[in-house]
Amino acid sequence: MWMHDTPLTPAPARPRARRPLILLTAAALRGASRLLDGLATALASEPARLAPDAVLEFHADAGAPEGALYVDGQLVGHVLGVKRL
Repeated sequence: MWMHDTPLTPAPARPRARRPLILLTAAALRGASRLLDGLATALASEPARLAPDAVLEFHADAGAPEGALYVDGQLVGHVLGVKRL
């Protein structure tokens, strides 16, 4: 194997015309991210509203989905890692 001296040259520069488009796209994505973050925060902080006579059920027995949480007979989620309440 022969070793040759290879001169280091800078990488070719990107065309400058694309740079404003990239910056504009990045700014739009950051703005959309802030908007969605605010929406997610507002939705997550809103307390759950149940009817006063709602029936809550939790199933963790054999044959039932582990940790299944039901409200009025409809599956609303799973409580991971919980075997009993």
